[in-house]
Amino acid sequence: MMPQNTLFDTVLVANRGEIACRIMRTLRARGIRSVAVYSDADRAARHVQLADAAVRIGPAAPAQSYLSIDAILDAAAQTGAQAIHPGYGFLSENQAFAQACADAGLVFIGPSVNALAVMGDKIRSKNHVASFGVPIIPGIARPGLSDEALIRAASEVGYPLLIKPSAGGGGKGMQIVQSANNLADALLTARRIAATAFGDDTLFLERLVATPRHIEVQVLADNYGAVIHLGERECSLQRRHQKVIEEAPSPLLDAATRARIGEAACAAARSVDYRGAGTVEFLVAADVPDEFFFMEMNTRLQVEHPVTELVTGVDLVDWQLRIAAGEPLTLHQADVRLSGHAIEARVYAENPDRDFLPMTGTVLALREPVGDGIRVDSALLPGLPIGSAYDPMLAKVIAWGSDRDLALARLDRALADTLVLGVHTNLEYLRLLLNEPAVRAGQLDTGLIERTLPHLAFRQADDHVLAAAALLLHSATEPETSIWQRPSGWRLGEHRPARYTFSVDTASVLTVGVLGDPGAASVTVSERPSAVGRLATVGADRIRIEFGGVTRLYDVARTDSHLHLGHDGVAFDLGLPSRAEQLAELLTGRNRVAGTLRPEVRSPMPGTVVSVPVRTGDRVVTGQTLATIEAMKMEHKLVAPLPGTVTITVTPGDLVSLDQIVATVTPAPADPAAKPGTRPHPDQGDHE
Repeated sequence: MMPQNTLFDTVLVANRGEIACRIMRTLRARGIRSVAVYSDADRAARHVQLADAAVRIGPAAPAQSYLSIDAILDAAAQTGAQAIHPGYGFLSENQAFAQACADAGLVFIGPSVNALAVMGDKIRSKNHVASFGVPIIPGIARPGLSDEALIRAASEVGYPLLIKPSAGGGGKGMQIVQSANNLADALLTARRIAATAFGDDTLFLERLVATPRHIEVQVLADNYGAVIHLGERECSLQRRHQKVIEEAPSPLLDAATRARIGEAACAAARSVDYRGAGTVEFLVAADVPDEFFFMEMNTRLQVEHPVTELVTGVDLVDWQLRIAAGEPLTLHQADVRLSGHAIEARVYAENPDRDFLPMTGTVLALREPVGDGIRVDSALLPGLPIGSAYDPMLAKVIAWGSDRDLALARLDRALADTLVLGVHTNLEYLRLLLNEPAVRAGQLDTGLIERTLPHLAFRQADDHVLAAAALLLHSATEPETSIWQRPSGWRLGEHRPARYTFSVDTASVLTVGVLGDPGAASVTVSERPSAVGRLATVGADRIRIEFGGVTRLYDVARTDSHLHLGHDGVAFDLGLPSRAEQLAELLTGRNRVAGTLRPEVRSPMPGTVVSVPVRTGDRVVTGQTLATIEAMKMEHKLVAPLPGTVTITVTPGDLVSLDQIVATVTPAPADPAAKPGTRPHPDQGDHE
C-alpha cells in the first residue's frame, strides 16, 4: 500500500509524450492532481487528455514551449502546483531550471543544483568521481583544451580513441578516431557539432574500449544519506549512440560483479550528496566483464526505467515523489531482489528502409499489445498527428518473463501484435533485431547493430500485399445498386480487368489488374501470371485475403493519397498516385536515358530546410551538399547525385514533405576549369 502523501496536492509534469503519461499514472495512483503543459503541436496529445489540468505554454518550437522556464513556472503558478516533475530530456538536467523552481518556492523533483552541476559536465564528473574511488576510462579530461593540446595528448591516451563533447549526451558529436592522421579533422567536426547542439564546444578524449558493453546502474538516494542500487540494465544495443533495446539484469554480469558495480554507482551518488532517482553509466569490455569504467551519471529518470521496475517491483516515480516530499528511504540494499528478466523495445517514428530517418504522419489505426508480462508506455492515440518538432520516440513495449528466453519470446509476440498505421515505425526492425542469434545468446556490444544491419532483410510489398490492396480498392468501388456500374471487367468483347496503380517508393510504380468480383477475382500483378484472389471482410478495418494459395489477415487504413496495410507487425504504405502523377512519372522515365541516375533530389524525410549552400544555376559535382534538412533533432544532408547545373526549389526555413523535390541537377559536360559551387561566367549564357 502506498504511503499517504504529506506534501504535494498538485504536481506539474514539465514534459510530453510517453514519459508524461507514465508519470501521471503514478500521480493518479497516489491521488495527486496532475498538471500537463503543452505546445500548440500537442493540443490533442495523450498526456493532455490524461492530466487533471492542462496549460498551453507556447508554439511547437521547444525553445518557446517545453524549454521555456518562464512559461513552465507561469503554468505552475496558474494551477497551484507545489512541485514539478521534469521527466527526461528538455529541462530535466538543467541547473537554471532547478534553481528557478527553488526561487519560486516549488519543489524540483530531482537532485540538487550542485549534483546537476557536477554530473552535468562530463569532464568535471569524471575527475570528481575518480577521487572517490570510482574507476574511469584512461584519457584526458580538462576544461578549455585546445585542438593542439588534444592532439599532443592523444599519443598518451592511445589509439583508437573517442572524442566526446563535455556538455553532450545521446552520442551527439562523438567521433571515433583510429589513427593520428584522422584526429585533426575529427576534432573540427566534433567541436562544430558540440557548439551547435549544446552551445559548448569543450571536448575531451577517452581510450576506445574494444567491443564495449553499456551497463548502467539504477540508484535511489534520500535526503538523509541513504543510498541503494536496484541492479543494472544492459543498454548495449544502440544505433548512432542511441539505445534501441534495453534489459535487466545484464546477461553479462555475475553476482560478484553486480555487487561491485552497484557499490561503485552508489559511491558516485554519495560523492555529490545525491537525492532521488539517478543512473550511473559504465562501460564494460565484453571480453573482460569484471572490469568496468564510469562514463557519466544521468541525474533524472531514464527512458529504460521500466525494466528495473519490472524485475524489482519498485515504482521509481513513486519513490521520486516520496523522496522529494522529504520521506526517508524505507528500502535497504538487502531488500532489493531481482526477479526474472525484463526487456524493453523503443518504438520510433522512423523508416528503417531510409537509414532510419524520422518520419511524420497521422496515426490512422492503432493497436497496442496486452498479455501476461506485457507493459506498454505510450503516447499514441488514434488520429494523433506525429510532427517533426520533437524526438521521434512514440512508445515503449516491455516484456517480463521468469527467464530471459521467456521475456524475449513475449516481447517478440507483443511487437507482432502492435499495429501503427499512418506513420512509419521501426517495429519490423525491432523484431528482426530481437531474433538475431547474437542477441538471443546475450552476446551484445555497442557495435552489434551496425554490424548486423547490412544483413537484415526488411519485407517489401510483395504480390500478396499488392493483390490485397487492389482487391480492397476494387471492393470499395463496387456499388450495390447496379450491375452495370460494377468494375467487373465485363464487356461484349474480351473482358477487361480494372487496373489499380500503386507507388511503392519514389522509383517504383506498379499496376495490378483485377477481373471479376472481389470475392473471387483473377488478379494480375505487374503483368505476371494471374492468380485467383478472394477478399473477405473480417471487421471494420480488417480483411482476409486469399491469393496464390496463401491466406493473410490485414489491418487497413486509407487516406486520399495512401493505402496502409498491416500484417504481423509489418506495415506497408502504398501510394495512390493521381493520373497527373502517373503521367509525370511516365514522362520522366521516357526522357531519362536508361541506366542513368535520376536528376531529382528529394527530401528523404519531412522536416525544415536549415541551409542551402548553393544557388540555382551553380555548377555542382557528385556528392556536393545542396541542402540540409532537419527533423526530430536530426540533420540530413542532400547531395548532388551527378555533376551538372543545379536548380534549387527551396530556401532556408521552408517546410518540406517526404519525397518533395528540393533540387534538380541538369547533366552538363564536365568543365575542368569550373569550381564546385560557382556560377558560370556571364558570357556562357547566364545573365542576371
